[in-house]
Amino acid sequence: MVRHKLYKKENKPVSFSPEVLEKVHALIRRYPPGKQKSALLMVLHIAQEELGGYLTVDIMDYVAFLLDLQPIEVYEVATFYSMFHLEPVGKYVIEVCRTSPCAITGGENILQYLQEKLGIKTGETTANGLFTLKAVECLGACGNAPVMQVNTEFYENLTKDKIDRILEEMEKKANQESIPEKRWVKIFY
Repeated sequence: MVRHKLYKKENKPVSFSPEVLEKVHALIRRYPPGKQKSALLMVLHIAQEELGGYLTVDIMDYVAFLLDLQPIEVYEVATFYSMFHLEPVGKYVIEVCRTSPCAITGGENILQYLQEKLGIKTGETTANGLFTLKAVECLGACGNAPVMQVNTEFYENLTKDKIDRILEEMEKKANQESIPEKRWVKIFY
């Protein structure tokens, strides 16, 4: 049997709190019977946010159960979109656009600068767990390239100085916060 390198089923119990589960069921009820797959992206966002910041196979299987889908249907979606993480990530996930418009306006230099500044390579997380760096396909802001997205915030027309200010602000904010904000609530309600 061939398995993907990230496939690791641990058979750990997974469940939402009763409050979150009710919200998930409310999302699912928005769609007609047999069309519950339409809620998949939203439920994956919630699962990632509520169950540890990344999607394990056990979590994806739980989502498949809730939506009455085959697990492969969830894996296909979770592995396609860069906003879903299959491994632990830092508090701030920095995604740098690597497509042509960003590359020709300095995106490659921005990515290299972030690697040097953070002391990590693409796909890695800083030792303090604060930053994860990813190179992604088009972020859809070609007119203001180079661009990056940090969690749900966009940053355009990047320069080294601008990146320094952004990272400094994030470090300051991380030191002041004690409870992470639940972003999915803002997205879906």
